Amino acid sequence: MLTERQEVILDFVREYQAAQSVPPSTREVARQFGCSQQGAAKHLQVLARKGQLAKLADGKWGLQARSVQAHLFEAPVYGAIPAGLPAMQEQEPEEIVAIDPAVFGVRQGRPGHFWFLRVTGDSMTGANILDGDLVALVRREPRPGDIIAALVDETTTTLKRLVHERGRALLRAANPRYADLAPQLLESQGVVVGVIRRVRAGNA
Repeated sequence: MLTERQEVILDFVREYQAAQSVPPSTREVARQFGCSQQGAAKHLQVLARKGQLAKLADGKWGLQARSVQAHLFEAPVYGAIPAGLPAMQEQEPEEIVAIDPAVFGVRQGRPGHFWFLRVTGDSMTGANILDGDLVALVRREPRPGDIIAALVDETTTTLKRLVHERGRALLRAANPRYADLAPQLLESQGVVVGVIRRVRAGNA
């Protein structure tokens, strides 16, 4: 059985390794948790003794490839959602991304609960969401300030920040070129929990 501290450190190692393809060094673990490198090494060694980590070929304490793979979730990427003016949009699966949902603070990926949408347009650039990015979404009740995939008036979709003013829900861009939207009917289809930057070949 792991202590709460050990579970937190193991989660950090798992998320780091899933995102970077290599486990963190003891220095990085120490920096993350505000302890000495010696203290970080002791925590990692204890996790190894409990069968959670192994010493890899590069000398770092991490998860074996099979263990990393076991925590990956195949999340669908659906068709583009406009980050601009709302548009009629049919959502079609485009690809599958194998990723650990914990990278985005999501404990467990479930079909229909965690997925991606491809962004088009520039209305959310102020939130560091750019044209071509993939946004990770979860299905939960949105809170004011959340960025959501919104179904507007039962016909159009858009990616905007949910705000409430004078008792009314508004959709707000993160680009001053776009005015607030005040839908008569508003349905949140998902809440954004993270972004994957897609670098285009011409920008590489």
